[in-house]
Amino acid sequence: MDNTTRRPAAMGAYILYLLSIPSFAIFAPIGAAVAWLNRNEATGLMRSHFDEQIRLFSIAFAWGVGLFLLSIPAMVLTIILIGFPLLWAIAVAGFIVMIWFTVKSLLGFLRLLNGEPAA
Repeated sequence: MDNTTRRPAAMGAYILYLLSIPSFAIFAPIGAAVAWLNRNEATGLMRSHFDEQIRLFSIAFAWGVGLFLLSIPAMVLTIILIGFPLLWAIAVAGFIVMIWFTVKSLLGFLRLLNGEPAA
């Protein structure tokens, strides 16, 4: 298949990423799966978008896992009250990752609409 048949899949993955906030991140792995399934047969412009979508999800997922793992000892440390500011800092970091993921998804979607490669 040529790249014109891959364009809706790339748009769909970006839309699923953008819908991850109201869906509590349920749609993000589905978008990553769409990108991953279409990546191998895509070339040029579409390949750059699929690669970027997979990279974007991988980074956000790694941050999510890391922040979750950090929250475990922070919850234990709430016994001596130091855990509360740690949990707050972890929540702020998670919010920043969420904003970054959303902005990068939106910029990628706009670049795809303009026929530009992913940045």
